Order: sequence, then structure tokens, then C-alpha cells
Amino acid sequence: MKKRNAIILTSICMLICINFTEAADKNSVRILSYNIHHGAGMDRKIDLARIAKVIQSVSPDLVSLQEVDNQTQRSQKVDQAKELARLTGMNFVYGSSLDYQGGQYGNAIISKLPIKDSKVIPLPGEPRSALCVTVSLEDSQNEFLFIATHLDTKSKPRERSVPLIEVIFKDTPNIPAILAGDLNAIPGSTTMKELEKNWVNSTSEENFFTYPVRKPNQQIDYILHRPTTSWKVTKTQVLEEKVASDHRPILAELTFIPNEK
Repeated sequence: MKKRNAIILTSICMLICINFTEAADKNSVRILSYNIHHGAGMDRKIDLARIAKVIQSVSPDLVSLQEVDNQTQRSQKVDQAKELARLTGMNFVYGSSLDYQGGQYGNAIISKLPIKDSKVIPLPGEPRSALCVTVSLEDSQNEFLFIATHLDTKSKPRERSVPLIEVIFKDTPNIPAILAGDLNAIPGSTTMKELEKNWVNSTSEENFFTYPVRKPNQQIDYILHRPTTSWKVTKTQVLEEKVASDHRPILAELTFIPNEK
């Protein structure tokens, strides 16, 4: 009888653990940020299949892509966001920052999760932009904003970009959100200090260097989240990829914490 009870108890514990894991996984979101340099690697070859393999190697739910061409001459008139979505089996949204070589140049988001809507926010500089989408967790009513951006290389346009991004949150300051991209700013810079007034740096590990790709010595690519009550960071990583682009991709796994009603 004791042995039978022990077996039953073990089975119940296993079921509880399985259900807990499934619940945790359901609210876990893997985010990748990757400046793909229009698919051109350090060998000067434009190879989107190579970029796709890098993305697939970490099985992200959401990917913020920067320096994405759409039907430009240098990229053989390929819609790169659409092609990367096809190669990875994900959904995509493209946001143009500027017209370039007969096409467009900007940011893209590819996603395993359903995308409800999207908008492009023009930013100062080259010019630059931020691509903002509303995303819902699978089989869930929980929604959050996901923003992909690439800020200017110059400090003044970068700093002026921060309040323009904050306008998104004017009426809903506590809406859950993730911002991922090439911010062209190092930790401790004025741009990062301004962002971190409202955002938490998910990728703040020491020596989280992403650029230059072969021997990185600075972090300019980030994944940020807000508010602190909506997210828990469970994993962060810079991928050991030295050829596919001139940046290394950066990964963060966050657990979404639903508001208690």
C-alpha cells in the first residue's frame, strides 16, 4: 500500500511539474535583435540563407532586424524581410526608414507570435525609424508592444529619438513592451541614461559586446523591457557569430507576468 501511494504521489507531482512548465513556457518569449547589414557578411557575400540559419539556431519568438533592404539594387531587388520570413517560417512586418537605390531601407520584425497591428515612427538622423507592433502570446489574451529600431550614429539625433519613442506610451505608460535594436549607444551614454528612465536593460551583463563582429569590444545592440512588474529576465546571450553580418546578434528570454485581476 505504501509503495502504491508513493507511486500515486510521484505521478501527481510529475503532473504538477509538467503543468507548471507548460504554464511557464506559455509566457516565455525569446527575443533576438540582429543588425543584418542588408545580409552582407564579412566575406562581402549577401547570403540571407546564412542569416536565417543564425536566427533559427536559437529558435526565437520575435526578431528585431535592422538594416533590412526592400528591393534595392545592391540586394538584387529582393524583399529581404519577406524572404527571411519564408526561410524561417515566421510572420513578418517591414518598416521603411528611407528610400534607397530604387527600393527601401529600414527595420523588420519576424515573429512566431500573432501580430495584431503595426506602425512606423519616423526618427531623426539619416533618417531612422522605429517599427512598433502589437503582439499577443499564443492562445492568450495577453498583449504587449514590440518595437524594433535602429538609432542614428550621431549623439544628438539619438537623444532626440528617445522622447519620440516615449510618445507611444503617453496614454498607456504601463503597457507591457519590449524594445530591441541597434541603438548605436554604449552603456552609460546619454542616450542609454535617458532610455533607462523608463526602460530596463534586459541585456546588461558585463562585457555583452556586440560590435565590431570579429573582435567585439562594445555593446551597441540591446533588448529593453518595461514595466519591471510585467517581465522577468531568464536568459541573455550574445551569439558567437563572426561572419554573417558586421554585428553579433543578441538574445534575451523573458517571462511575461500577467497582471492579476
